[in-house]
Amino acid sequence: MSDIKEIANSFFEDCEVGKGWEVCKNYCLEDASFSSHAAPLLKTSTIEGYADWMQGVCSILPDCSYEIKSVTVDEDSKQVSFFAVFSGTHTEEGGPVPPTGLKGSVDYVYALEFSEDKIKHLTKIWNPHYFNKQIGWE
Repeated sequence: MSDIKEIANSFFEDCEVGKGWEVCKNYCLEDASFSSHAAPLLKTSTIEGYADWMQGVCSILPDCSYEIKSVTVDEDSKQVSFFAVFSGTHTEEGGPVPPTGLKGSVDYVYALEFSEDKIKHLTKIWNPHYFNKQIGWE
C-alpha cells in the first residue's frame, strides 16, 4: 500500500505555503474535487482552484504559516485529515481593503480522500469570518 500520509503531508505543506496548482497537481488526480461551506470558497469546486486561491492568499499575507495540531490517517477508507492553525498578517495589496498590518489566526481542518496514491477530493472546514475580522476585513 502507498504511503498516503506522506503524500498528504507533502500536499498540505505545498498548498498551505502557496505553491499553487503547478506543484500541488503532482499529488492529485487531474480532476480532483474540492468543497467548503466557507463563503470565500463556495464557488470553488476543484483542488486546482483551491491551490491557486491559496497562492493568492499567501501573496496578500506573505508571512502566513500553519501549525499542524494533529493528523489522522485511515488506511482502510484511504482518508487523511489535518487539524491545523493558520496565521498571517495583511501587509500586501489585495483583499477588500488596503493592507491593515493586522495579524490573525484561525483553526481549520483538511479532509483528504485518496484514490490509489492520488488525492481525489479535499474538504476544508474553517471560519473565514473569524479570521477576516482579526485582520480588519470586516
